[in-house]
Amino acid sequence: MANVLVFAEARGSELRKVALEAVTAARALADASGGGEVHALLAGPPGIGAQAEKLAAYGADKVIVVESPDFARFARESLAATVSDRAKAGGYRAVVLGFSSQGRDLGPRIAARLDAPIASDVTEIAVTGETLTVKHPGYANKVTMTLVITGSPVVLSVRPSAFTPRESAKAGTVEQGQASPASGATVTVKDVVEGAKGRPDLGEASIIVSGGRGLKAKENFKLIEDLADAFGNAAVGATRAVTDDGWRPHSDQIGQTGRQVSPQLYVAVGISGAIQHLAGMRTSKTIVAINKDKEAPIFKVADYGIVGDVLEVIPALTAAVKAAKQH
Repeated sequence: MANVLVFAEARGSELRKVALEAVTAARALADASGGGEVHALLAGPPGIGAQAEKLAAYGADKVIVVESPDFARFARESLAATVSDRAKAGGYRAVVLGFSSQGRDLGPRIAARLDAPIASDVTEIAVTGETLTVKHPGYANKVTMTLVITGSPVVLSVRPSAFTPRESAKAGTVEQGQASPASGATVTVKDVVEGAKGRPDLGEASIIVSGGRGLKAKENFKLIEDLADAFGNAAVGATRAVTDDGWRPHSDQIGQTGRQVSPQLYVAVGISGAIQHLAGMRTSKTIVAINKDKEAPIFKVADYGIVGDVLEVIPALTAAVKAAKQH
């Protein structure tokens, strides 16, 4: 049997969805490795231990709670030391975390401390005996790469929304842990500025409505917001061209140099489908494209396509969504 350690990412005193996805991926990995246990390390400010029960509900056999005021502002060096020290002491087969902003920062630090291989942006995991096989997108999502990893431990960061959280209630135990001190050069986060509230984060959203230059003018982005509001739980995204023109903040950018997302539904409005944008969203479960150019590259990856003027199609689609929800 091989146990798996999960870094359960939190923001403030709340778990992030990617933490539950990481636990789900780790549960599958542990079960495939001969029935090992999943231990989730829950690190955050005082009070974060209240989230331990939720991790157990998604398959964690043990939750190690580490509370520190420093973790309220992402003390990266101490977090990396805390996770890697636990991984060394526990002799885990793998360390699993989300390929989020935090995961991209922590993953390489943990791997370096463990002198372990790391596979990032993982979308699939399989186990055969002592061999671990993972898949992840490569070359701007043009190909899916298969990596075969032997030995242990290995650090795996899983793509947000690639693993659907599944409840797998365990009689999980809770253990109190200690934060490891940072060593060497450190970076101190002085302040954390939250983005606009009212919509889900792009990395957390199950539905994303994105707009491109096909909307023709900044004020027409109101149509995107109206459609997102009609769905009720949708986030709003944009292409790089739109954010560079100042129509939307750069935090809304989806693509190779922006956010990488994998929602259940991605609605691309007035987006041609340049490879840089596709790199950020082509792993979405269902893609709906709306564009007046029937030859637009976006239609090659779309599950459903509507050829037409977005300024006419989107109001009609918004009305249809509202009507459907009423019934």
